[in-house]
Amino acid sequence: MLLTLIRRELLDNLMTFRFAAAVFIMLLLVVANTAVLIQDYERRLTDYNAALKAHRQQMLERKTYSAGKLQVDRPPNPLSIFDIGFDKQLGNQVSISYGFVPSLWDATMHGSTNSFMRMYASMDIVFIFQVILSLLALIFAYDTLAGEYEAGTLRLVLTHPIGRGYILLAKYISAMLCLLVPLLMSLILAVILLITATSISLNTDDCLRIGGIFLASVAYLSIFYLIGMLISATTRRTSTALMLSMFVWGFWVLVYPNMILAAIPDTEASQARTASAFSQMEQMWEEFDRERKQFLKNDAWPGENPSFNMLTAGWHAHHFHVRPSILMYTYRSILHMEDLIKENEPQVPHAQNYYRFLVPQVIDTAEKTWGIRKPALENIFVQPANVERIWLKLSPVGLYDASTQAWAGTDLNGIRDFFHTAREYRPKVIDYFYDKRIFESRQWFSGDKGAADWDNLPQFSFQRVDVNTNAKRAFPDMFLLLMINIVLFIVIFTIFIKSEV
Repeated sequence: MLLTLIRRELLDNLMTFRFAAAVFIMLLLVVANTAVLIQDYERRLTDYNAALKAHRQQMLERKTYSAGKLQVDRPPNPLSIFDIGFDKQLGNQVSISYGFVPSLWDATMHGSTNSFMRMYASMDIVFIFQVILSLLALIFAYDTLAGEYEAGTLRLVLTHPIGRGYILLAKYISAMLCLLVPLLMSLILAVILLITATSISLNTDDCLRIGGIFLASVAYLSIFYLIGMLISATTRRTSTALMLSMFVWGFWVLVYPNMILAAIPDTEASQARTASAFSQMEQMWEEFDRERKQFLKNDAWPGENPSFNMLTAGWHAHHFHVRPSILMYTYRSILHMEDLIKENEPQVPHAQNYYRFLVPQVIDTAEKTWGIRKPALENIFVQPANVERIWLKLSPVGLYDASTQAWAGTDLNGIRDFFHTAREYRPKVIDYFYDKRIFESRQWFSGDKGAADWDNLPQFSFQRVDVNTNAKRAFPDMFLLLMINIVLFIVIFTIFIKSEV
C-alpha cells in the first residue's frame, strides 16, 4: 500500500510545472555560477603561485640570514567553490620570524582585487542551495495537505483502510525524491565542471567531502519541506499556507541571518581588553632589554653600542620596539651588512658573541609573549565569533552553512589549520639555524664572506586535514539538522492524526 501511495504522489509531482521549473532553475544557476567560481578560483591560484615566486625571489636577494624574510602562503581551497566560507575573507600569507609567533590575526592578503568578479563569485553553490532549494521545498509542500483538505480528496482516501502515517510518509518520500532530482543533477554537473577544469584536481577525500555537503543539503532541504508540510497541516487553506510559507522563508533565509550580523557588531579590540596583555608583554621585552644592555656593558668592547661601531656603507641596523597591530608586540635589534670593510674586522668576534647571546633570548621571550597573546586573541576574536555562530545556528540556514563549511574546510577551524602549520614550521627553521650555528656565524649579519644559503632551509608544506577530521567538525551541526527533521515530522504526524477531515 505504501508503495502505491508513493507512486501516486510521485507521478502527481513529476507532472507539475513547478517540478520542471525547479530542474531548469537549479541547473541554470548552478552551472552558470560554477563556471564563474572556477574562474575566480583560477585567479586566486594564479595569485598564490605569483606570491610564492615573489617571496622566494625576495628571500634569495638577501645576503644575510638576519635580513631574510620568510613568508608562507595559504593556497586557495578548491572546495571553496561549494562554500567559500572564510577562504577569501581571512589572511593568506604570514611571516615566519624567530622573534615572533604568527597567528591568523597577524596575516595579510596577497592577490589582485576584482570587485566585479568578487561580487559574483561570492554566490557559491551552497548559497544557491540555501536560497533556491529552500524556496522550492516550501512551494512543493504548501498545498500537500491543505490542497487535499480543500478538494476533499483526503476524506476520500481515508475511506480506504490506510493509516494516516502512511499518507504522510508517502507524501514526504515522493516530494523529497522529486526535490532530489534538481539537487543531484546540479551537483553532478558542478562536479563534472570541476573535474574538467585543468587547474583543479579532486582526490578521494574531496569526493567524500562533496558527499558530506550533499548529505547536509538533503537534511536542509528536508527541513524546509517539513516546515511547509507543517504549515499546510495547520492552515488547511492553500492561499494561507502559501502566504505563511513565503513569510517563513523570507524570515529564516533572508532576514534572520542579516539581523544577527547587524545585532552583533564587528568586534574591535578595545583598550580595556588589550591593555593588560600589552602591559605584560612590554614588561617581558623590557626585562629582555635590560639583560641585553647588561651583556653589552660586560662585553670587552668599549661602549654599549650593539653595532660595535661597524656602521659603514651598505649597513642596515634596527633597534626598536614594534606595535604594528593588535596584541603584536615584539623587539628587534638586528644588524645587516652586505659588505664588511677591513677596518671593522676586529669587531666581528664581538658581534658574533653578541648575537650568540641575543637571538636565543629573543626566541625565548617571543615564546613567553605568545603564551599571553594566544588566550588574549581567543578572547578578542574567537569567542565573539563563536557567539555569533551560535545565534546563527538557531536557524536551519546557520546550521547548514556551518556544516557545509566544515565539510569543505573553509570554516574558521579550516583556516586556522594553516596557521597552526606555520607555527609548527617556525621551530623547524629555528632548529635548523641552531644546528648550523647560524645565529653566531658571520653570515648572520654580514655577507662579505658569501651570501646566505637559502636552498637548504626546511621547506614549508601545508596539507588540508583528512576527511575524518572534516566529518568530526561537521557532525554536531549535521546531528542538529537531523534532530530538527525528526521533531518536525513527529509534530506534523501528531497534528495530522488528531485533525478532523
